[in-house]
Amino acid sequence: MSNPVNTYTGVADGVCVAVVGATGQVGRVMLAMLAERDFPARSVRFFSSARSAGTVVDFRGAQVEVEDVATADLAGIDVAIFSAGGAASREHAPRFAAAAIQLILVPGLLEPRRPGSEPSSSEPRPHQGRGDAWPARLSAQGRRADVTTPGS
Repeated sequence: MSNPVNTYTGVADGVCVAVVGATGQVGRVMLAMLAERDFPARSVRFFSSARSAGTVVDFRGAQVEVEDVATADLAGIDVAIFSAGGAASREHAPRFAAAAIQLILVPGLLEPRRPGSEPSSSEPRPHQGRGDAWPARLSAQGRRADVTTPGS
């Protein structure tokens, strides 16, 4: 899909935010939260598996076509929120991180690993410790950055 439909126009000084897993249950809640909380997005892009790619989603009154996460060009994205689940996050987050995109992973979506199995440094990992309910942010190198927790 070279030119997906996207009629959303946001604030000029905002960021380009992507939601990976946008058509799933958690992704739909994430889209609603971004809209309700008036997230300062200059532009938005929504991603899913090939099965849901091409779906058109309403966001703040605009029509946004969902793109295939496996084949989409990631140029221009500043922040990507991963609400796609463990397997999809492990598969696609490293490509987003390699493109210098700030990642936000929704905790609890990463599948548990077998005991003794260590993730590589490029795999997304949920934030642990105080503030588990808040997303972990990864740097472009795939390492977890500091997470600001309300009240800390």
